[in-house]
Amino acid sequence: MARALIALGSNLGDRAGYLLSGVAALSRAGVRILALSRIYETEPVGPPGQGPYLNQVARLETELEPEALLSLLLRVEAAHGRTRAVRFGPRTLDLDLLDYEGRVLDLPGLTLPHPRMHARAFVLVPLFEVAPEWRHPVLEKSARELLSGLDVGGVRPYLLEDPGPEFPE
Repeated sequence: MARALIALGSNLGDRAGYLLSGVAALSRAGVRILALSRIYETEPVGPPGQGPYLNQVARLETELEPEALLSLLLRVEAAHGRTRAVRFGPRTLDLDLLDYEGRVLDLPGLTLPHPRMHARAFVLVPLFEVAPEWRHPVLEKSARELLSGLDVGGVRPYLLEDPGPEFPE
């Protein structure tokens, strides 16, 4: 079993519902969720006029290789109505493969670690919550070290009025 980190994001419709449904879909597909961060609300990166995002990071175990895991993530996004009309545009569900066993890959459609994660507080804050020991395999810095150079003020915990049932083990 391989360990991986994925980021989840949504800024359209039932944002929290899309995150929870995305995690449930991964679990049904045989991905074992080891840890799930709190949900954070952040301002969008990309074209103006978008609403705020909800972001989360999951630490997981899978038997899938990186390319197959990415394919699963894309299928789950599509099943949740994700379209890719505008780069960095609004989305129902965004699932990004951040890290896979610390591997460094540069393949068509898949770069590991995720090429922009080290500069994004909305990724690193929840990542640090679920994997505080994680180190960037290229920059050779911990999540804490990467966070120390970023403004984290715009990453706010999101409180659900009714969080629903707890995620099953």
